Amino acid sequence: MRNTTLCYIEKENSYLMLYRNKKNNDENAGKYVGIGGHFLENESPYECVIREAKEETGLDISPTYRGIVTFVSDKYECEQMHLFTCHKYSGNMITCNEGELVYINKDELHKIPMWEGDYIFFDLLNKRDDFFSLKLVYEGDTLVSYSIDGVKFK
Repeated sequence: MRNTTLCYIEKENSYLMLYRNKKNNDENAGKYVGIGGHFLENESPYECVIREAKEETGLDISPTYRGIVTFVSDKYECEQMHLFTCHKYSGNMITCNEGELVYINKDELHKIPMWEGDYIFFDLLNKRDDFFSLKLVYEGDTLVSYSIDGVKFK
């Protein structure tokens, strides 16, 4: 199982999203995702998300650890994703080599192409202040079940 980070940088009522359209063989191609990536050797979740944000956006962030998302898939490598939000940042945005960076209003998120499970953790981010655990189970690109804090749905 791989360890990754994902961060949603907030500005006014919007999240900074990355439209994945520049990498070959990208499992996220054609979808909007947050900022983040894979851990390097000996990195903590905070070190990883801060480094990835700088590499992908040029911004220096002060992230808040919000939850852990476990992705289980019959098609892709399983993943433990450490989820962050960020209200405080500095620096100048750069062009990302993985896709297009764009701020999207939170009220418009349901209109853009994302993984189905992403809509669930956006709902949790907006309704809860406490740390949460979410498990998403996919068959191919289809979400077949999910659990929030150990309680199974769908």
